[in-house]
Amino acid sequence: MSSSIAWDERYAGGDFAFGEVANDFLRGQGFRLRPGMRALAVGDGEGRNGVWLAEQGLVATSVDWSAVGLAKAAALAARRDVALATVTADVARWDWPVAGFDVIAWIFVHLPPEDRALACAGAMRALAPGGLLLLECFTPAQEGRRSGGPKDPSLLWSRALVERHFAGLEVLELLDGTVALDEGPRHQGLAEVVRAVLRRPS
Repeated sequence: MSSSIAWDERYAGGDFAFGEVANDFLRGQGFRLRPGMRALAVGDGEGRNGVWLAEQGLVATSVDWSAVGLAKAAALAARRDVALATVTADVARWDWPVAGFDVIAWIFVHLPPEDRALACAGAMRALAPGGLLLLECFTPAQEGRRSGGPKDPSLLWSRALVERHFAGLEVLELLDGTVALDEGPRHQGLAEVVRAVLRRPS
């Protein structure tokens, strides 16, 4: 597993590794969100997605295992004048709050298979009835591209993995294919992703 120390080092500079603007796919789902919803941005690093959720009037939390990243997230929230809770934790071992969130944003969170299964089980427990899970991750077709993503193929996602890990959720959208990324210096260019919008039955 990649070390949190490595991510601390990655986030230590003044620039934002993935930019300050929220993920395009997440922003495109804004029509599904309502002020007051409890939202969690998983693996949110420097906070771009959690801050955007807070700007939409949601009660937002960002969780990541990099304290350095989350310090930048808190500073970004303060600069944007929104409230953002931050939790430093390994999401594979975090005590996810049961039914604690109405929206979970799982944006480019890539974990080894065992950790992925644990984190997904936690997310399932944490999603409240009627809650939405919004996911965008790289697929195996991304291998060899320079637009970002893990080098270890075991960390990549697929439609089948989404269906397996989040079985029991209603599928509102589940697509894979090519998108253009423009997210800071680390996500630039054409990329191969899976995107999902899933809902827990009420």
